Amino acid sequence: MAIPRIISRFLFRRFFSGVGLVLLIVCGIIFAVTFVERLPSNSDIFAALSDAWVRLIEYVPLFLPLAVFMGTLVAYYTLTRSSEGIIISGAGLSPYQIARPFLLGAFLIGVFATAIINPYSVKLSSQNITNDKLKLVDNAIWLRESSDKGYITLVAENMKKDGETLVFSKSTIYVQNPNFKLQSRIDTDTVTLSTSGLQTKNATIFDASGKTSIGAWSSETMITPQTVLDRYLQPDQISFWDLPPFIKKMSQIGVPVRGHFVQFWTLLFLPLTMIAMVTLGVAFSQTRQRRNHSFGKKFSLGILTCFVLYFLLNIFSALGSNGTLPTLLAIIAPPLIIISASGVFIAGFDTI
Repeated sequence: MAIPRIISRFLFRRFFSGVGLVLLIVCGIIFAVTFVERLPSNSDIFAALSDAWVRLIEYVPLFLPLAVFMGTLVAYYTLTRSSEGIIISGAGLSPYQIARPFLLGAFLIGVFATAIINPYSVKLSSQNITNDKLKLVDNAIWLRESSDKGYITLVAENMKKDGETLVFSKSTIYVQNPNFKLQSRIDTDTVTLSTSGLQTKNATIFDASGKTSIGAWSSETMITPQTVLDRYLQPDQISFWDLPPFIKKMSQIGVPVRGHFVQFWTLLFLPLTMIAMVTLGVAFSQTRQRRNHSFGKKFSLGILTCFVLYFLLNIFSALGSNGTLPTLLAIIAPPLIIISASGVFIAGFDTI
């Protein structure tokens, strides 16, 4: 029996109303807390609001599966409480047919999050890149360039993006000849990297003879800000659309990309994860009561289960990142397990 179009649209609206309500509450709480937290470190209220908005967009992929699950519970609760669910079931629709608009809505949310929200979040966060968005070595940033003239090695404690340039602070630069003999050492509080090379206006320079001088220093380099970002950016700082060419380029130069593969498969199969959370929500929402008085208990148990599954997803992701499991298997196995287990429960409930 095909589900009538008017019922399908009605359930579709109910699903998005439930998810939208949950997202509004969760986003409002996160935005308010982040705004208060970032207010002291910004120059004015508008800068703090902008910073809080960027942080909120970064957090969306983290709580979106939970929001979809909670929205499913809310939507089913409203259907049960208003007796609309009983009427729809009385029309001869099975739980699978009733859940079909919810599954479609979850799929669309996953596609939107992958194709739109992720690139937008990366674009916003890339305007102000700091150490917490980089993969560091020994809690420091290391750059090394070799050429016919010799070698330049830079070690910095912090880095931030300033327009089209990168600013390194508390830096030490070593200049060596082609035979690896140290020619000079430069200590500076601030050094900038642009397309033309490294520059600092105030540095302490030690030459090979041990003489010390203070002043400006610069050097042309083949390293550019973009090559540095490509090398040090964490996988979640790269847009979904940029990940495939980035992975190919990094693989060609021998940079480990397993974490980037995990990020790519996670985003690609995010719609499947959303479908799994809806299926889980449908399983927790099954009831034969006209008034679902056990909603609070089911809701609490469902949230607890969802958090447990969230940690399991992270465990599988970590296993994929360190090579214990194939990256693709580590990403698709958890949602498939959730869908299978929830489907068995719904089928058992429907045949009682």
